[in-house]
Amino acid sequence: MLHIETYTANIVIDAKAKLGEGPSWDQQFQRLFWVDIEGFQLHIYDPSTRTNRTIDVGEHISAVVPYLKNKVIVALISGLHCLDIETGTKVLIHDPEEGRLGNRFNDGKCDPSGRFLAGTMSLNGELAQGALYSLSTEGNVSLLVEEASISNGLAWSSDHRTMYYIDTPTLEIVSFDYDVAQGTIKNKQLVARLDESEGYPDGMTIDAEGMLWIARWGGKRVSRIHPAHGKVIAEVSLPVNRVTSCAFGGEHLDELYITTAQEDDSIDQPLAGGLFMAKTGVKGMPTSYFNQGQTANWLERLPKRI
Repeated sequence: MLHIETYTANIVIDAKAKLGEGPSWDQQFQRLFWVDIEGFQLHIYDPSTRTNRTIDVGEHISAVVPYLKNKVIVALISGLHCLDIETGTKVLIHDPEEGRLGNRFNDGKCDPSGRFLAGTMSLNGELAQGALYSLSTEGNVSLLVEEASISNGLAWSSDHRTMYYIDTPTLEIVSFDYDVAQGTIKNKQLVARLDESEGYPDGMTIDAEGMLWIARWGGKRVSRIHPAHGKVIAEVSLPVNRVTSCAFGGEHLDELYITTAQEDDSIDQPLAGGLFMAKTGVKGMPTSYFNQGQTANWLERLPKRI
């Protein structure tokens, strides 16, 4: 019988987020970006001071990735934008689903070459209405996955040749062969099929040993899964049901930050919507920055708006 290591996550910020999501560690400036999708807020957590700054973006914000010191790339309901975190100014890059008012963006992350991949989903729970898109470092958008229901977790292997992906209602983690030079995928394979009773697969990250960490919506846990056989080998327990995503951060990338969401009735879960952290004894992979943290001149020429 496979031994499962167990860990406990502790509250870091009792943020009361409606739908906390998308943690992304900025190792250059030692800060954690994360979002409250339904609260329309970008959060910036500084572990050194234990302070959490919020920016109201005025609409659904589903994913954030680091770009420059004062700028991040975000997926908003109105499309992919560059956001100045000092002024609040937004620059629209592209809206690949313009006119599809029944959808919003969901999880997103940069690939090892600095492209921003972000997926969509139906606001009304309709199946197969979403997709996964890739924003190149030149500003072009391509379609990678069609007919996704809730496009969710993303991760890449350390050799960049494999991309892991979650479409939540399928209860599956799948992999694709990834061409990091071209940003294309092929050869879809099943990695793991999860047990619904332990929570739906949501956001995902990968550690330095190549193991996948999957947030389990409705399951009060994050599961560590070995991609070679798809089995759970470790779990982090939380005192809230709706565990949404996770990312390694901290000076040594050994702190697993975990986002959560509130329920319609969270009276018995007062910490729901908080940001949690667990020490698991393993380290994560460094976050990839948009355009690898270099200024994209084409982006700087786009019109700004508030």
